[in-house]
Amino acid sequence: MFLHGYLSSKEAFTAQVEYFSRFYRVTAFDFLGFGDSGRLINAFSVDDYAEWTKAVFSLLNIQKPHIVAHSFGCRVAVKLASRNPDAVDKLLLTGPAGVIFKRGLSYKVKVGTYRLVKKIAPAFAEKRFGSAEYRTLSSVMKESYKKIVNEDLRNCAKKIENRVLIVEGTEDTTTPLKEARAYLDCFKNGELKTIEGGHFAFVQNPLSFNLIAEEFFYE
Repeated sequence: MFLHGYLSSKEAFTAQVEYFSRFYRVTAFDFLGFGDSGRLINAFSVDDYAEWTKAVFSLLNIQKPHIVAHSFGCRVAVKLASRNPDAVDKLLLTGPAGVIFKRGLSYKVKVGTYRLVKKIAPAFAEKRFGSAEYRTLSSVMKESYKKIVNEDLRNCAKKIENRVLIVEGTEDTTTPLKEARAYLDCFKNGELKTIEGGHFAFVQNPLSFNLIAEEFFYE
């Protein structure tokens, strides 16, 4: 089962789907609100996406799959496995999101400024503040995004007893190596490997990624 990242789609895993289809039943879908899936009507949290994914498993009669997840997909995988340990088998997380380090004064000042400007000139605040990714979203997706990115999932990770492999790109600046190591410290049965590449190292370096994944799932 492949779980894609935020503002991405199942097509990100094209090289992996083609490779692993030779050995496994492979499923890749678009999360609600992305790709070819339906639009979000209400602002989903990570909990909501985990429950939605569990429902997809049931609908497709998928039982205890191995999961390969990227970035935001890792958030969903961690939440799902922490709540339903028997619903999944091994987890392979690449560029995993879900770790929030203590935020400094500059971040708090920026948030305070945003909230003040939003009260005075909300349209201006929406255009000037937030990441480029955030500014492209609809109002419902923006509310969902805020719920998602403000949840630290390390406590969920501590509940997971499944085998977990983190595959991290050595040049990943979106979810850097220190975040992967912080996740690793939480998993009871986890390991970490690195490959060349950035946040989409599995796209940039598919052969290395696929061989690592194949060995992990075969063990």
